[in-house]
Amino acid sequence: MSDILLISPDGMLGRAFTELLTQKQRAYDALSFPTLDITQPEHVERAVHSGIRYVVNCAAYTDVDAAETHEADALAVNASGVQLLAQRCKAVGALLVHYSTDYVFDGEARSPYRTDEPRNPQNAYGRTKARGEELLVASGCEHLILRTSWLYAPWGKNFVDTIARLGREKPYLRVVNDQRGRPTSARYLAERSLGLMDKQARGIFHVTDGGECTWFEFAHAIVEATGGSARVEPCSSEEFPRPARRPGYSVLDLCRTDALLGPSRSWRDNLSQVLAERARSAP
Repeated sequence: MSDILLISPDGMLGRAFTELLTQKQRAYDALSFPTLDITQPEHVERAVHSGIRYVVNCAAYTDVDAAETHEADALAVNASGVQLLAQRCKAVGALLVHYSTDYVFDGEARSPYRTDEPRNPQNAYGRTKARGEELLVASGCEHLILRTSWLYAPWGKNFVDTIARLGREKPYLRVVNDQRGRPTSARYLAERSLGLMDKQARGIFHVTDGGECTWFEFAHAIVEATGGSARVEPCSSEEFPRPARRPGYSVLDLCRTDALLGPSRSWRDNLSQVLAERARSAP
């Protein structure tokens, strides 16, 4: 019997986790929606049984703009569902590994956000993720909250895939240059997550690629690495208004994670690995 339950294995991070656990020959069970709907108490009680030691929750409402008009739906998954998982994990003595976001902060800082800085989300998605963190901590269950940002992978819909494709199709791309953060490879996030689990880490940690950049700088690197012909031009966020406000600065401090696992690998190195795998799997 497996002692690891992976929730939502079909997303970017879930797939990375399934492949990592398989590679490491670590037994696990994986459940997806609608078989496991974390907003339903009976689903959670059935899935998180007494033999489970680790629950890795990759389920989330992640449509940042849609959350502005569907905040109740986002809150159900990102907060109420997390609370149900936390209560059940406490009852059976399991560790809940839960993912959160840079969007729990206000984006007004000028130095990387520490794990213990006050939450001050500026959009609906951020509010629901912050509430999930609060409910998880208040539950008293053993937990590992991993905040991350700018997730990408060789598969699925994400910024890297979109820019690599458009870099070949379009004559030029305009990308915002006034939002600064840290990209995160889903594979690398899974690796660091498992490393923290194996180190018996508890509490809040930040896990991203090393280094920092703007979306423009990230896009420029993607197009250059993939041989795209598009000219990448910087622009301001005001030129591309979105329903949800984006933080201008969302660099997460990695010191606590690096102290346990060693220095974080740079986003340029992780991007190279992801693009190489993407190229290998291309039809």
